[in-house]
Amino acid sequence: MATTPPADGSVGSTRNPESEPSSSGRTLLIRAIVLVTAVLGLNYIVWRWLYSINWDAWWIAIPLVLAETYSLIDSLLFGFTVWKLKKRRAPEAPAGLTVDVFITTYNEPLDLVLTTARAAKNIRYPHKTWILDDGNRAEVRAAAEAEGIGWITRSADWKDMPRHAKAGNLNNALMSTDGEFLVILDADQIPDPLLLDKTLGYFTNEKMALVQTPQVFINVPESDPLGSQAPLFYGPIQQGKDGWNAAFFCGSNAIIRREALMQLGVTRYVTEIELALHKALKTSDKVIAKAKKTLGPGNERVSEALDLVAKDLRRVRRRLRNGDGISEVTYEFQQRVAAVTRSLVAADIAAFHEDLASLADLDIEGLDAGLQDASASTPGLAVVDDNALDQLAQRSWSPLAAIDAVRVLIESVNADRSGEAQAVMPMATISVTEDMATCMRLHALGWETAYHHEKLADGLAPEDLNSMLTQRLRWAQGTIQVMFRENPWAQKGLTLAQKLMYWATMWSYLSGFAAVVYLAAPIIYLLFGILPVNSISTEFFVRLIPFLLVNQLLFVVVGKGVKTWRGQQYSLALFPVWIRSITSAFGNVYLGRSLDFAVTPKTLQQDKQLRWDLVKPQLWAMGLLVVATIVGIIRLAMGEADLLGTSVNIVWVIFDLVIFSVIIEAVRYRGYEHYQADIAKAKARQDASR
Repeated sequence: MATTPPADGSVGSTRNPESEPSSSGRTLLIRAIVLVTAVLGLNYIVWRWLYSINWDAWWIAIPLVLAETYSLIDSLLFGFTVWKLKKRRAPEAPAGLTVDVFITTYNEPLDLVLTTARAAKNIRYPHKTWILDDGNRAEVRAAAEAEGIGWITRSADWKDMPRHAKAGNLNNALMSTDGEFLVILDADQIPDPLLLDKTLGYFTNEKMALVQTPQVFINVPESDPLGSQAPLFYGPIQQGKDGWNAAFFCGSNAIIRREALMQLGVTRYVTEIELALHKALKTSDKVIAKAKKTLGPGNERVSEALDLVAKDLRRVRRRLRNGDGISEVTYEFQQRVAAVTRSLVAADIAAFHEDLASLADLDIEGLDAGLQDASASTPGLAVVDDNALDQLAQRSWSPLAAIDAVRVLIESVNADRSGEAQAVMPMATISVTEDMATCMRLHALGWETAYHHEKLADGLAPEDLNSMLTQRLRWAQGTIQVMFRENPWAQKGLTLAQKLMYWATMWSYLSGFAAVVYLAAPIIYLLFGILPVNSISTEFFVRLIPFLLVNQLLFVVVGKGVKTWRGQQYSLALFPVWIRSITSAFGNVYLGRSLDFAVTPKTLQQDKQLRWDLVKPQLWAMGLLVVATIVGIIRLAMGEADLLGTSVNIVWVIFDLVIFSVIIEAVRYRGYEHYQADIAKAKARQDASR
């Protein structure tokens, strides 16, 4: 490997698990446990809905049963994912393929970028290595040239245009290179020399668009206090998704077929232009209809003009259905509308200017710019701004104003996408994380993906809590943006299984709301004695406990020795991050609010100062849990509480506090170097005491 794994063994072996024979017995065991989990879970949740809700306390009883239903669905989605675990053996890499290795960077330290670039240059299979420097730094360019490594930054076409973060950086590089295959590496992901030898063989399948390999980090202690390693995802979950042809692109450590990306870019370009035109046509119909309603007697000539435009709109639709070119159809339509406009009286022209000028933030010149493309909340899409369309459709129009507004609407569908640096954007730009949306679009076009379960790069994880929270928030925001903008259930071309696989990942980020309920329920009972269930009976335990045990057994069997506890802790402990990701993504997509983007720092950002301020919601939750426990014990001692109910809820509180203890550890964590120094000191003290 290019970098030696740490001695504590946190990274694990580099041998290829795919060389191990697949166990049909283990597969049958997993499926049996999945079925039992489903039966027990459904048995419990149906009973909860039908017989156990305390309707006198519906305000907590209903949220709790909804949270439990959410958790059951989450469990079923996981079971469906691992139903078809796929173990692959890569074919031998064919000779003669051309490959570009892309190392994306913005503001990472120069030595870090060069370490990755040198390792990339040393990849054994013939290729070209490029540093994609989105920061346009002279020192990076000079160092790259000195190393004989290619350097690419944004072209002049990107000046004053939407940047689209990493997706824009990659899209720019795609137009400057010509390799048949691309390797995408983040600046901190040091590749193994055999990366291409181990993965290019998959592309002998001409339908294969992408091969993803794991992301494993070398600067993480065995205890993994920040939850950086994701052995369950980069293992059983990705293998399970792979079984359904839904292995995810994860932004780095992936190999992609250029042909697939370029086909995607062209297809999306055409689709988005068509979408924009159809929206413009729909709004045009409404504008013309409203204008006709304002006509009084004696306006037959104007009425005929409006009818002619409406007839032309129908002709445009018909020609588009017949496959005629968009540019030709819209140009001819604009010429006919111009002729109609010239035939009307000059007085109406003056009225049009006065009417249109009264629109807030819209004028004749500004309308062209305002309707050419999506709003800032949906950068990069050639679609008409829905807010502007609503304004236009609801406005009371004079006849000539209506006709000219229709002309401007159709002209706003600009086939050259003048509001973008480049017309074709292969990497999706609808999200702050480009990977999921791009992969889902490739699947919708019929391409295949694969997950190669072998560590072929050594990465660097965030070194402090603030950096980790920044990273997790961006991941979650990007996923939720995709859910809002291109929900998998609405995507044609995806199989049902693929839709479920994408939805399962999106669904997981809703856990923040369920976590709030799971925290509130025991607190409310211990403080006020209010139960969300009719009673804590034997039937309650008989239905719930077997489900919980079998569900945990599924993780144990699927993980096959993989430690999943840290991931389970953070799925609950980061509930404020998950909630914020949803609210901020909603504000961005539907309200046009800015969504801050920050590159995850690759070096330690805090040293001595402990950032308790970053986890205030969790600390408040822990404080309330402790206070509630004390009050519950006092109420029990005074005979105001039930022993069984109090005991069950105290156990629940203890479980929550154990979960949240990871936050304390995360705040106190001072980075991997400090961890190693502490280990060395402890070892020295141990040796001295002998």
